[in-house]
Amino acid sequence: MNTIPERLQALRDLMKESGVDVYLIPTSDFHESEYVGDHFKARRYMTGFTGSAGVAVVTMTEAGLWTDGRYFIQAAAQLEGSGVTLYRMGEEGVPTVEEFIQDQLPEGGCLGFDGRVVNRNLGLKLEKAVNSHGGKLSVAEDLVGRIWTDRPSLPAEPVFILEERYSGKSMEDKVDEVRKAMEEEGAQAHILTSLDDIAWLLNIRGGDIPNFPIVLSYVVLTPEKLFLFINPATLSEKVRAYLEGNDVTLMPYDGIYGFVKDLKAKKVLLDGAKVNTAICSSLPEGTEIISKPNPTLLMKAIKNPVELENLRRAHIKDGVAMVKFLYWLKSNIGKKEITEISASDYLEACRREQEGNLGLSFNTISAYNANAAMMHYSATPESNSVLKPEGFLLVDSGGHYYEGSTDITRTIVLGPVPQEWKLHFTTVLRSMLTLANARFLYGCCGMNLDILSRGPLWEMGLDYKCGTGHGIGYLLNVHESPNGFRWKIVPERNDSAPLEEGMVTTDEPGVYIEGSHGIRTENELVCRKAEKNEYGQFMEFENITYCPIDLDAVDVQYLSDRELKMLNDYHAMVYEKLQGRLNEEERAWLKENTRPLSR
Repeated sequence: MNTIPERLQALRDLMKESGVDVYLIPTSDFHESEYVGDHFKARRYMTGFTGSAGVAVVTMTEAGLWTDGRYFIQAAAQLEGSGVTLYRMGEEGVPTVEEFIQDQLPEGGCLGFDGRVVNRNLGLKLEKAVNSHGGKLSVAEDLVGRIWTDRPSLPAEPVFILEERYSGKSMEDKVDEVRKAMEEEGAQAHILTSLDDIAWLLNIRGGDIPNFPIVLSYVVLTPEKLFLFINPATLSEKVRAYLEGNDVTLMPYDGIYGFVKDLKAKKVLLDGAKVNTAICSSLPEGTEIISKPNPTLLMKAIKNPVELENLRRAHIKDGVAMVKFLYWLKSNIGKKEITEISASDYLEACRREQEGNLGLSFNTISAYNANAAMMHYSATPESNSVLKPEGFLLVDSGGHYYEGSTDITRTIVLGPVPQEWKLHFTTVLRSMLTLANARFLYGCCGMNLDILSRGPLWEMGLDYKCGTGHGIGYLLNVHESPNGFRWKIVPERNDSAPLEEGMVTTDEPGVYIEGSHGIRTENELVCRKAEKNEYGQFMEFENITYCPIDLDAVDVQYLSDRELKMLNDYHAMVYEKLQGRLNEEERAWLKENTRPLSR
């Protein structure tokens, strides 16, 4: 079964055998992670679409894939000839997954899915859709697993302790805070399944998802005990002693379902957007579920002073790596063969040279010219473009350090570019700078500020089909809730919380012209307090990304005096932060490429 049509037919045969009329395959693991390990890439296996977000639905006659605007171009190309139809989420006239299921499910029919990879909230919505047809759910079987014979096994990477000099707060203090939140909700137990929340709470990290330093695990917290469900093979004696010394009871990873069946708690606090349907279905009858975002969500999003100081150090290291890469690329383009992949590899090597680097925070996006119009393009040996001394190379990349995680995008001029591209580049720069230099009253959400970034592009009749920015974890997930910049609320993303002091959010507007080019400029911003007066507490941002913006594509005729000053001030800061860590040639290059512009 090497082709997608063959796999779809095999799945349909199993569906028929199991009495299932419609089968749903999300992009998820048992923990509702945004990015998943190879074991959980069932949707990719069944459709051929490699993007990080999407839902597949298979009927006896049709197959559909739903994904968001980041992946429209990529999905259309990858699904061609597969027998899978692309449904562009959020576009006019496109049915939602639930609407499609309602339309396709026969009266009294059966909808199937693996209850371990569908969260409670989605499970309830699907149940409602099925009930409208007098149908039923079948959630106990992983049908894709039965045909995926060479499926990778579950990972079991070693766990390590994140010391308090990096975390800024002990596990004991964090657990006490969560128990107080439980008490306020009247809950006798809290089920925590999201992997970044568990890693943050316990001050541990691992490597069970590539580029995401988390550990496959579950936590059940009561007023007296903390149960950690984890593969014991991942724990060294040192880590085991640390956990047990903090009164953690260790349990086998797959023991969670049997454990919750006997849970003696009248009220259980859990996040229905994170805890899977199978766990919720296993709770004793009569258990009251308090479905709210995990208390840890906001706690980990607000970085403490130790984390913030560490993050500044991490970004200096990352900026040094970026400058070394940019100097190499600019010095060698047109003189030796450089491809999208070899450029990405060189940047990774520059990062790994930095002290305390723990690898990439996500797979680098290295996209030349038209490839950059796909927001989350991933170069493959088949698509790998040779870079020419002309056009743009978009590089979206980041690293993990003990001092935190980074995420940065630069669009690099490799040679002559059309004037329209310079206009687009300078407008994206204006958008990024306007948001980065915003002042606003406490209580604003990212939704209130997003238009500041989009404004210059909207004036030109342009837009980008994604949020302007996202929260970022501390040596954790590169996408972190509940903060973000997005002009409209997308409930399932939970990124519309008020901006609090200590939150870190990316600022990454862009222009994407299909078949031509893509431009994105991305920095990270720390929310901090400004002055307080009779109107309230004003807030502002601290820019903690230190890397030059390519002046070869900046046309000052499109910049206001204020915008020009913001750019020059930013570049002066970049030079001051990085120059002492570079060799003589790199320092001279940085000085030239952070020079103040004038009219």
